[in-house]
Amino acid sequence: MNLYIISVGKIKEKYLKDAIMEYSKRLSRYCRLEVIEVADEKTPENASEKEELQIKEKEGAAILRNVKENMHVVALDLKGKMLSSEELSRYIGKCGIQGESNIAFIIGGSLGLSAEVLKRADFSISFSKMTFPHQLMRVILLEQIYRSYRIMSGEPYHK
Repeated sequence: MNLYIISVGKIKEKYLKDAIMEYSKRLSRYCRLEVIEVADEKTPENASEKEELQIKEKEGAAILRNVKENMHVVALDLKGKMLSSEELSRYIGKCGIQGESNIAFIIGGSLGLSAEVLKRADFSISFSKMTFPHQLMRVILLEQIYRSYRIMSGEPYHK
């Protein structure tokens, strides 16, 4: 299976880069992983609703340029469905069984995802009602994907 993480913004902090590298290495025994970063747009301090919408649309267009026709798209969205680790594992496994061998997880910028990206998504998930920095969300997502593969493989994992 080919997994893609398409995310807005670059990771600057070394500790986050290290965690991403560690989970990427662990995942390499289960799937092929590609992380695609798109540029984040600077949001002015007192941005209007219109400016924020334009920023989300610009970031969304950059995301969609990296989404291929054959990708099954999972958007990370506060309004998405909350899943347990076991449910995420079953979802990824089901995608594989149904021939969806290219899954793209989309992480938006600080303002979230554009309507166009959400429309393209085949499924939307939420990790919490809380808001997390999108850089940290990449680590959390990778950890949960790794956990999903361990569950699918019948390997031990922390419950």
